[in-house]
Amino acid sequence: MTETPELPENEKQKLISLGQAVIKTEASAVSDLLPRIDENFALACNFMLHCKGRIVVTGMGKSGHIGNKIAATLASTGSPSFFVHPGEASHGDLGMITPQDVVLAMSNSGETGELVTIVPIIKRLGIPLISMTGNPASTLATEADVALDISVAKEACPLGLAPTASTTATLAMGDALAVALLEVRDFTEEDFARSHPGGSLGRRLLIHVKDIMHSDDAIPMVDHNASLTDALMEMTDKTLGMTAVIDNDTKLLGIFTDGDLRRLFDQNIDIRKAMVKDVFRKGCVTVKPHMLAAEALQLMQKKMINALLVVDENDKLVGALNMHDMLRAGVV
Repeated sequence: MTETPELPENEKQKLISLGQAVIKTEASAVSDLLPRIDENFALACNFMLHCKGRIVVTGMGKSGHIGNKIAATLASTGSPSFFVHPGEASHGDLGMITPQDVVLAMSNSGETGELVTIVPIIKRLGIPLISMTGNPASTLATEADVALDISVAKEACPLGLAPTASTTATLAMGDALAVALLEVRDFTEEDFARSHPGGSLGRRLLIHVKDIMHSDDAIPMVDHNASLTDALMEMTDKTLGMTAVIDNDTKLLGIFTDGDLRRLFDQNIDIRKAMVKDVFRKGCVTVKPHMLAAEALQLMQKKMINALLVVDENDKLVGALNMHDMLRAGVV
């Protein structure tokens, strides 16, 4: 490992002050957007909300990088969207834009050549053009159907050259559009999870009890007329820390757990001679196969139990699961 040279105190304080100054400048740039969330903002949302195709986001350079992120945010929150590079657009990629779409174009100057070049084609298609610029008097802003002002008092870069506060403001305005649309569309957590099936949220919200429960021969269960010894053998074999107690028609009657076994030692009961029907618990907590695993987990936590039995609409036993199954599935 390379040894890091010691930083003099004055240099350290200078770096801290510079970093704080950047945050203050960018925070001010975002705060200045508040009064600009106005009728134009609502009109832009309306165009996007009634878009029958896709929201096509475009921008050059740093604006393009921000545009890529805004397109991804829109797409993942219920507003189908993709990014088109304006340089590539004039060399064939304009064919990706259809008359059903809405275009969201961003440029701090509002005069970016690659964007200005394709504006007439967008207008000829007769589709709404929404601009996000730092210059309301620019070509892009004046040609747009809706112009959103994302101008900043100054960049955080001391040279005023590197896009910093301006890109932060653009991203914040894009997030404001995406979240406003999300709310109006009544976009839910489950909708979000469907577009993020590989993430932890997807696992929590898309996995159902039936997807992780033990079924068929893997379910620990004994007849109510079985001996307690048979029940203990079943619990040992299936390793879920409990067994269901059923009648002759597989209808669930109750449960016997490791905890119940421990409590029997405090009673004057001969475990080797006891029958399940004399010691099992009736009225145990159950869930249905189509319940979300996350809901089942909440129930387990609320009831302070480590396992659940799964029954169908007729109270017939169809599955079993415990906390280890939740952990393996990534629900916890």
